[in-house]
Amino acid sequence: MTEKRMIITQGEHAVSDDPDVVVSTLLGSCVSCCLWDPYAQVGGINHMLHAQLDDARSSANVSGVNSMELLINEILKKGGARARLTAKVFGGAQMVQGLSEIGLANARFTLEFLARENIVCVSKSLGGRQARHVLFRPATGIVRQRYVRQADEGAVTVFSLPHPSSGNGMELL
Repeated sequence: MTEKRMIITQGEHAVSDDPDVVVSTLLGSCVSCCLWDPYAQVGGINHMLHAQLDDARSSANVSGVNSMELLINEILKKGGARARLTAKVFGGAQMVQGLSEIGLANARFTLEFLARENIVCVSKSLGGRQARHVLFRPATGIVRQRYVRQADEGAVTVFSLPHPSSGNGMELL
C-alpha cells in the first residue's frame, strides 16, 4: 500500500474513495469539515477561510454554504448518500489575541450547518489558540490531528525565496 498524499489549502476541498489517499491541511482560524459515508466508504474534507462573506466581490468558494455544498455534492457523485454522512470538524482557533473572532464564527457556522442538514457531528476539535495539522483518510473516515507548536513571541524567522522564473513581475519579500 502506497500512501497518496493530497494537500488542500484555503477555499479548496478533496473527495476520495481510495483507501490509500490521505488529505492534509493546516488550520488556524479556518475550519475544515471532514464528511464520510461509512457504507459507500467515501469521504471528503474542505478548508473554509470565511464561513460567511460580507463582500460580494470575494471568491464564492470560500464561503461556508458553498464550500459545504460542493463537498457534499462531490461525495454524492462518488456514491455517497447525504443521509449517511457523519462529520468531524476541526479548526476555528483565535490565532492573534485581541483581533476578530473569525475562528469562532467559522466554527459556529459549521456546527449550525451540520445541525440544519441533519448531519451528525461525531467529533470536533474547535477553538483555542493553536494551529492544527489535520490528516484525513476519506475512504475510512479516520482523522489525525496534531497541534502546531507556536513560535516564541519575539522570534523572527527569515525565509529566503528563489526568484520566480515565470517572469510574472511579482516578487515576494
